[in-house]
Amino acid sequence: MKTIDDLPEPADFDPTLGDFPSLEEQVKWARTLGPIYKRRSQWGTFVFLAGPEANRFVMHTGRRHFSHDKGWTPIIGETLGHGLLNMDDPEHAVHRRMWNPAFTSAAMEAYVPVIQRVIERRTQDWALRDQVDVYAESREITFDAAAAALAGFEPGPKVDKMRHAFYTLIGGFDPGSETYDDYVKRAKEVQFELGITLIRLINERRNAPADEPARDVLGTIVRARDENGQPLSDTQLLAHLNILLVAGHETTTTLGAWTLAMLAMEPAHRERIRAELDAVMGDAKRPTVEHLRNMPLLDAFIKETGRLKPPVFNVPRGVLSDFEFADYRIPEGAQVRLALAAGQRLSNSFTDPDHFEPARFLPPREEDKKTPYSLVTFGGGPRICIGINFANIEVRALAAYVLRHFDGEVVDPDNNLFLGYWTAIMPQGLKMRFSER
Repeated sequence: MKTIDDLPEPADFDPTLGDFPSLEEQVKWARTLGPIYKRRSQWGTFVFLAGPEANRFVMHTGRRHFSHDKGWTPIIGETLGHGLLNMDDPEHAVHRRMWNPAFTSAAMEAYVPVIQRVIERRTQDWALRDQVDVYAESREITFDAAAAALAGFEPGPKVDKMRHAFYTLIGGFDPGSETYDDYVKRAKEVQFELGITLIRLINERRNAPADEPARDVLGTIVRARDENGQPLSDTQLLAHLNILLVAGHETTTTLGAWTLAMLAMEPAHRERIRAELDAVMGDAKRPTVEHLRNMPLLDAFIKETGRLKPPVFNVPRGVLSDFEFADYRIPEGAQVRLALAAGQRLSNSFTDPDHFEPARFLPPREEDKKTPYSLVTFGGGPRICIGINFANIEVRALAAYVLRHFDGEVVDPDNNLFLGYWTAIMPQGLKMRFSER
């Protein structure tokens, strides 16, 4: 049995380049090195797994070997606490069961009007501007929608302040304007203020009359009980809120922005989807959950956008016990990177994988179903993203509204930096122009 020392690695290895290769490099590695390889960097040696079988193993059949806590917590730190993202079983399973009712398909009925109000408010002046950075706008829309649906915050100055607070905590260090010690001091102050706001909100939900219907996700989870009849503590609720407010908008930001851009750049697909919208919605001014679920062309378009412009590049796992995969034995204590984005560009899963082709997800092709775990935009297995229904509905609602109210064009389609290692970022934004229809 071969060991970690025998793993192939990129020929252009240079430890001084750090741990942040481009998406194109990662796709090249997955294609040329196979489903398991390693990369050494100044931070250590990391084992990469890529492709549908790797996804199935890490997310499902071999998941007992892997720790989300030992993967994510060293990266995000203790600032946000321990929520569903960085919890391990059995604790995770208990907490997830308590959260599940708030994220069912049925629960979306209450969230769609909230999401729609946010979209209408944020897009009202798009046609009046010379340029709109849809990456920045999508970030504001998705955070406002998450804050409203998850925690009951109405868009406005308070939510704007919260958004900037989270940006400070998850990526607010600017080495050009401050020392790291100064940033840490500033981040602690922001974390303290944010904690006060969220704890106050938790207490309001706890003190609400028992016969009053829960009006948001937090209101639902505050009333949830585990198998012993115990509620979540304030510390646990605060950690979950932190993680959900970050995860509930950060990844959807990228998917929403690129969906709008691809609709502008793919006119034939755009017009077919507009015809689908007209057929499904008729004279309705706002879409319902039923409308949004009955749009297979739009759904396939968003899936293909997420495949080629994924919001998450890699996810980390700590290795709890030795495991074997593809004739290699990886030891306890190793650090694994599951290459979600690279794995979605392999020809053994998708025909002509670099080509934008939404029809691959429609009958009779349905390539994602023919190769399970090939499309993992929202993960997969028992721990598939709990907010997948929310995110899908939100992106569909954004696309539907923009298609019905605007014509758009991408300002510079050949010059949009798309970077990242964990989640995708666009440091120069994604600029578009809009006119009213």
